[in-house]
Amino acid sequence: MRWLRKNLVVVAGLLTLAYMILPNIVVMVFSFNKPAGRFNYAWREFSADAWRDPCGVADLCGSLALSLQLAAWATLGATVLGTMIAFALVRYRFRARGAVNSLIFLPMSMPEVVMAASLLTLFLNMGAELGFWTVLIAHIMFCLSFVVVAVKARVMSMDPRLEEAAKDLYAGPVQTFLRVTLPIAAPGIAAGALLAFALSFDDFIITNFNAGSTVTFPMFVWGSAQRGTPVQINVIGTAMFVIAVLVVVAGQVAAGRRRRTAQQ
Repeated sequence: MRWLRKNLVVVAGLLTLAYMILPNIVVMVFSFNKPAGRFNYAWREFSADAWRDPCGVADLCGSLALSLQLAAWATLGATVLGTMIAFALVRYRFRARGAVNSLIFLPMSMPEVVMAASLLTLFLNMGAELGFWTVLIAHIMFCLSFVVVAVKARVMSMDPRLEEAAKDLYAGPVQTFLRVTLPIAAPGIAAGALLAFALSFDDFIITNFNAGSTVTFPMFVWGSAQRGTPVQINVIGTAMFVIAVLVVVAGQVAAGRRRRTAQQ
């Protein structure tokens, strides 16, 4: 009991992590299940057939490519706009600054279905045709708040004396931003971009409202669940999970190397 009291936080954290990872492990295991029939929820026997032909299901890879394209463009748009908004909120004083600061958090606090219905109403009143561009605009609007929060936290922790030192060394505004400000803010910008990509790729509710006839990967998975779930969906899910883990591990390794280099 003494050991448990001493390590209670660590044990609770490990159990929570295991609970979060368990669904991914189930998906990974069932990606090697031998397909049989419409639904593949029961284990039959080990097979790598789905891995040999991940695009064997009609429109699966097409919807995946569309989701990746949407996520990439939404990440670019939300990161650029969110970074500028974050710098403006931290570095400048202007009228309605408090109101803007509060409005930024509104998409994060309201239910997704409310934002989805509001955007759909806006698009319909404008006479816009629902499709790729309406989904892209909706994703940028949805991801923008998360990017602003991530970048803003980083900018607020920056030491302004570093920029003042660069100016004392005759660096111009552009040089100061590119060589001092941007490298320091880069981790926050990268975190916001990764979060935006994950949110855009994974989104279903906002996409379903504003997609029209466009079918993204989450919508394909939802539609497949109504009539049968191919094993290839587990293959794609496993591949995305492994890629995400590798990106995080690579980031941690790179950060560790930078710390060791700085200490030397």
